[in-house]
Amino acid sequence: MAQINLLVGDVAGNSAKVIKEALDARDRLKADAVVFPELTLTGYPPEDLLLRPAMAGQIDAALVAIKSGASGISIVLGYPHYGDGDCYNAVAVIADGEVQHLYFKKSLPNHSVFDEKRYFTAGSSSSVIEINSVKVSLSICEDIWQPQALEQAKQAGAQLIININASPFHAGKQQQREAVLAQRVAESGLPIVYLNLVGGQDELIFDGGSFVINAKGVVTQRLPALVESLMVAEFEIEANGALAPQFAWVTPLLSDDAMIYNAIVLAVRDYIHKNGFNSVVIGLSGGIDSALTLAMAVDAIGAANVEAVTMPSRYTAEMSIEDSFTECEALGIQCHQVAIEPMYQSFLRALQDDFLGDKPDATEENIQARCRGVILMAISNKGRKIVLTTGNKSEIAVGYATLYGDMAGGFAPLKDVPKLLVYRLSNYRNTVSQVIPQRVIDRPPSAELAPDQKDEDSLPPYEILDPVLEMVVEQDMEPDAIIKAGYEREMVHQVVAMVKRNEYKRHQAPPGVKITVRAFGRDRRYPITSGFHEV
Repeated sequence: MAQINLLVGDVAGNSAKVIKEALDARDRLKADAVVFPELTLTGYPPEDLLLRPAMAGQIDAALVAIKSGASGISIVLGYPHYGDGDCYNAVAVIADGEVQHLYFKKSLPNHSVFDEKRYFTAGSSSSVIEINSVKVSLSICEDIWQPQALEQAKQAGAQLIININASPFHAGKQQQREAVLAQRVAESGLPIVYLNLVGGQDELIFDGGSFVINAKGVVTQRLPALVESLMVAEFEIEANGALAPQFAWVTPLLSDDAMIYNAIVLAVRDYIHKNGFNSVVIGLSGGIDSALTLAMAVDAIGAANVEAVTMPSRYTAEMSIEDSFTECEALGIQCHQVAIEPMYQSFLRALQDDFLGDKPDATEENIQARCRGVILMAISNKGRKIVLTTGNKSEIAVGYATLYGDMAGGFAPLKDVPKLLVYRLSNYRNTVSQVIPQRVIDRPPSAELAPDQKDEDSLPPYEILDPVLEMVVEQDMEPDAIIKAGYEREMVHQVVAMVKRNEYKRHQAPPGVKITVRAFGRDRRYPITSGFHEV
């Protein structure tokens, strides 16, 4: 089982990795066959790269290289197959220098983050092939979520199901996968090898967690989550011809908070490195969001590659500056300070005629945020360091963020992390080592852009806001249903209006990591310009 991390579009690099892992499986693990993830050669999701004229030729060249470069082992490989004007999401069995069998994915997902019907033609035939005299049925990802595939495999005499995947992560996904496959086993009585991709790709995280489940529905082997692994799964052929996977190491499941935290760390690391960066810069406010983002960045790429900047204004509390430096000291990084007051005053002087007669409002607050954005982007440009923004899902949902200010940057680790989960993840990280000061966790959140400002001056308490946002954003519930769940009518309609009104901001926000069942971005798609109103 080759649970590997791939680079989308790097067909030559991915194929070289296939050859390396196949030879290692053959020579070190003495394996008869090696299984790779869905669409290994392109990475997942390749999106419109599949439509590029050069792609088919690169795939052909990669297959030639694999057929000649990795003999003596059967290779079960996912890739896009071009033929007769169509493109198929395919899995091939390659052995003895030839493609001995092809299977085309039949169930093409076209929901949530998936657009497979845009690119692929669905297959129609089932697949049973012999590998070392064992009858194996091949399937791809979504195929296994439907009972028909296994029924057909059993009727064709299959002894084993191999299911290759590029299944993205959200909280609780591994438990969901294993429950679905236990149901498939109960229906068919056939053991299953479930092989998943690992790694970050833009907004998606592929968490690995590949496993083997026997004919009784028991997981007999589970690979670690969130890391590359090459492990052998062994089977015995019993007297009645049934195939029995042997018990091996079953990696324990991580806690929900540990899984989410480490998934975001992986996504941050891969986004930085796969896009050609080595280092990041983060603006520290002394608040919990930037503190958590800083810890994740250090865990992802190391303290030596993280720069922190604190940018106080006239409204910044002294404890915010102190806590920023304390966080940096605990994580072993340098923090420097750039006061924004001089440039803020320059903006106010330049705009005094335009602002004449108007009372201070959010305009002046946003100027402060934009001063900070300019500083961070200047450091980014000069040092080729990507800016990590620090806003969370709750803020982004209701527009409690400043375009070209705290939203300015290259990647948003907390974009899909609600505020209450920010606190949970911060507490989890402190169980590993104490890096976030307790008073940062305890103090009321504030943007510190006005005197004595608190988030709750503008928003409902997060204990109320976050559950309402979950119902609005992730469950698509109507306002009346949320009100019937016990929430105050005026507040619910206010939150729904804020979510709708700030769609334009989210369209201009940097990409961020998806960790919930429904994230902003490619997962939740609404028009900016819309006359739709909830009844």
